[in-house]
Amino acid sequence: MKNISVLTAFSVLILIVASCKKESCHECHYDLDGQEVELGKKCGDDLENLEKDGYVVDDTIYEVHCHDH
Repeated sequence: MKNISVLTAFSVLILIVASCKKESCHECHYDLDGQEVELGKKCGDDLENLEKDGYVVDDTIYEVHCHDH
């Protein structure tokens, strides 16, 4: 009976770890006059939204690039 309890607890732990989605983070930048302007490390929804919507400076929207993404 003890073995079944240990096995069940271990199985639940594995399922919890496997179901957790790790948030990916990447360094991001936009280009301005031929130079990269670093925005730093962005993660999860911030990363997705920044790439989708761009980065606004003085009413100008710049396309953002995030490495390895």
